[in-house]
Amino acid sequence: MQSSGEKVVLNDGEVLRVEKLEVRFYTYAGVVHAVSNVSFYVREGETIALVGETGCGKTITTRAITKLIESPGRIESGIALFRRRNGQIVDLLKLDDEEIRKIRGDEIAYVFQDPSAALDPLYTVGYHFIETVKAHRNNVSKKNIIYLAIKLLREVAIPSPEVRVKNYPHELSGGMRQRSVIAISLSNMPKLLIADEPTTNLDVTIQAQILELLQELQKRYGMSMILITHNLGVVAETANRVYVMYAGKIVEEGNCETIFYNSAHPYTQLLLKAVPNPLKKIEKLESIPGTVPSLINPPPGCRFHPRCPFAMDICRKEEPPKIKLDDNHYVFCWLYTKR
Repeated sequence: MQSSGEKVVLNDGEVLRVEKLEVRFYTYAGVVHAVSNVSFYVREGETIALVGETGCGKTITTRAITKLIESPGRIESGIALFRRRNGQIVDLLKLDDEEIRKIRGDEIAYVFQDPSAALDPLYTVGYHFIETVKAHRNNVSKKNIIYLAIKLLREVAIPSPEVRVKNYPHELSGGMRQRSVIAISLSNMPKLLIADEPTTNLDVTIQAQILELLQELQKRYGMSMILITHNLGVVAETANRVYVMYAGKIVEEGNCETIFYNSAHPYTQLLLKAVPNPLKKIEKLESIPGTVPSLINPPPGCRFHPRCPFAMDICRKEEPPKIKLDDNHYVFCWLYTKR
């Protein structure tokens, strides 16, 4: 894996900074450019959202941070600086397997999209807690871990946690499985929680409860959080800053209010138009014309140009630069080069 070649530093108040991340998958059909030149940062105690259509590279980006990319995937280049609990700053992508395993599941934890896949059906909920804690703190007794499990299950609002800790995953409802996965991810008190579509498989009522729960737990434990979603309503409810992704690249970044009320990139604007507004009578929802390009052979220039209503000749030939529109508001689009 190659580094970006530039001096990258972790600024005060930041827990993670990713620069020029490149991930490719070497398949029989060709090389998939899944993540291309992606850079972002996360401050202590804040929530950032990675937003975009399915297949735009959100999950691959966050899995690459802790080297969870499996063959035929490969992290080609990039830097991922992380501030550990002891204050040490490490480049996660340069750590060997043993070192990254000490951080993964401990200081950086995941809430995966499908709780049924994340939980082993052969083991109780309590066993999952024991396995997670023992992987990083072998000196803690199983009895104390079960006490911790009951406490965390109670904090995520699971009724009768003393009973549920002995249950198998199939004995829990979908919402309770998701809450259990969140509780397990918190068992080592991580500095950074990565929540991958945490409300996708839940009904609307439970979705709201899970989002409220994540916000409450984040404040209580002082965690930072990366939220992966294509649901803009979820973003508006929880995120401080937003990174909009399209076809493996970040196309716009800014604080939540800026993205919703002053979005600049045509893709972001079209995404917002596709969301129903309950305050307005709409005869027909708008959709984004065309289809997401193949990442085996992505279009030259701006990857959104085949679907963009404002595409110019330069958009078809050259990649757009990163343009600053305002404090903490950046866009990758040729429409704003005069600024």
